[in-house]
Amino acid sequence: MLPPPVRLPLAALAAGGRSLQRSWRDGALHQMTLAGPGTNGLAIRPRDLRPGDADHGARLAQGEFRLAGGGFDVEPGGSPWRRPSPSRSFATALHSFVWLPDLLTQGEAGAREALRLWLEWRRVFGRYNHFAWSGLPLERRVFNLACAAPVLAPLVSEAEGAAYVDGLARQARHLLGEPGDPSRAAERCAVAALVGASLADRAGAALLGRALPRLSRRLDAAVLPDGVHASRAPERGLELLFDLLALDDALSQIGEPAPAALSRAIDRLAAGVRLFALGDGRLVRFHGGGASGRARVAAALSLDAGAGEPVKAAPYGGYHRLTAPALQAVVDAGAPAAAAWSGGACAQPAALAVSCDGRRLFVGCGWSAALSGEAILRGPLGGSCLALDDAWPGGGVLRRGVLAGDAARLEAVMTVKAERQQAGDETWLEVVHDGWTGFDCLRRLYLGAAAGELRGEEVLTPTGRSGKAARGFVVRFILAPEVAGQVAADARSVLLRPAGGRGWRLRADAALSLERASVLEAGEPRTTQALVLEGVVPLGEAARIRWKLAPDER
Repeated sequence: MLPPPVRLPLAALAAGGRSLQRSWRDGALHQMTLAGPGTNGLAIRPRDLRPGDADHGARLAQGEFRLAGGGFDVEPGGSPWRRPSPSRSFATALHSFVWLPDLLTQGEAGAREALRLWLEWRRVFGRYNHFAWSGLPLERRVFNLACAAPVLAPLVSEAEGAAYVDGLARQARHLLGEPGDPSRAAERCAVAALVGASLADRAGAALLGRALPRLSRRLDAAVLPDGVHASRAPERGLELLFDLLALDDALSQIGEPAPAALSRAIDRLAAGVRLFALGDGRLVRFHGGGASGRARVAAALSLDAGAGEPVKAAPYGGYHRLTAPALQAVVDAGAPAAAAWSGGACAQPAALAVSCDGRRLFVGCGWSAALSGEAILRGPLGGSCLALDDAWPGGGVLRRGVLAGDAARLEAVMTVKAERQQAGDETWLEVVHDGWTGFDCLRRLYLGAAAGELRGEEVLTPTGRSGKAARGFVVRFILAPEVAGQVAADARSVLLRPAGGRGWRLRADAALSLERASVLEAGEPRTTQALVLEGVVPLGEAARIRWKLAPDER
């Protein structure tokens, strides 16, 4: 990480650059450059392959806007654009039109309401607004409006249709020149290319000709060879896959061959989704996330023609998968993403997620900027992992300000190594990291597929700089909200019972307790529990905690 004497001058330069960019984008000359070739309608019917949420759509049709952990109600015929948003996260979701696919599940009535809301947005923000015309709101709105166009087209007048398509083209051109978050460059290019493939005549050809070559370069940076997104966030990989599938479909409709980089990225990302999908059909939640429900994951995997058994390891992305008939686990065996990719990174080395009998058992909190206490949840408290005192591994800190962009980026320096051995239906995995000064930390896991049990050993070994006093540590397992836990009288085992499933028992050679925790579910915080194992590192000595998870014998 940069020292303060270097960081401050760079921050000042970045602030000045952003100010100049904003002045340019506010100006009339920039608006003239967005005109481009004349638009002549759509050439194809672009499709978003994400499933819509009909229940959410019904509430939206009644004027109930519940987005990113906040909300307000709009009276019939009212406008959500002329009132203050309860939070920046809510405003981002609102202007991103992420609600549009759900509203369109309501048939013609939903489509007419969507058209009314777009017309009102156009009157208020259609020319330019710095917030609405930059970053995530711009990127996702362009995508959602493009995919909604074929549904709305029969409902609009000729003038409204021309304005819709022209506005879509202008926003896509603006998006292609938007500097924005560098970690979302691939997404921006994919969305611009989708609009280019969708528009008829020269307007579409010009935009596609600019976007596709850029996309190929950006995809090689965003998608690692094993299919993990460069941010290391499973949800980011799933969402990029949906964007690329929509673009691939659009190119097929116009008879344009997909670039090799696009096809390669789709295959890799699909393999990544299979790696991260556990027995309950949802993605594990590492480094943020929370929107990847069963229907969304199933929709992505149903389109994967090359589907097979999930890979066991992602060496570039730093993940390992352990699988038995009744139990699956995914282990984060890598360091947090760095630099531009760290906007969603978490300091939770060797964290794991577990499902048993097709039901979630241990999870990550799935932090979101919409949640209060975001900083806490991005540390060890938000993952099923070990925590030493109140320290963050790797000296982790969150940096805001002009160098961080819109997100708080994690700065953490640590080395994480994993070694895996396989013998028949038995798997051993060791994950070692040096996140805490003065200690080597080891999480050793053993999965016996025949017995259906997962064993763990947590070891802290002093390296000579561990301080002058004993140190307390805990091993935390965050329970899925639908899991009930009951600690035995001797505080050495706990019965874990997922709703509708059989019980599983975790035994340990350390004191057990349950404490209050929070996870993100469907964009909203939900209360749950965390199973906590407590230990102490004696001065100058190693400490260990051993545990075993197996079906309850009773």
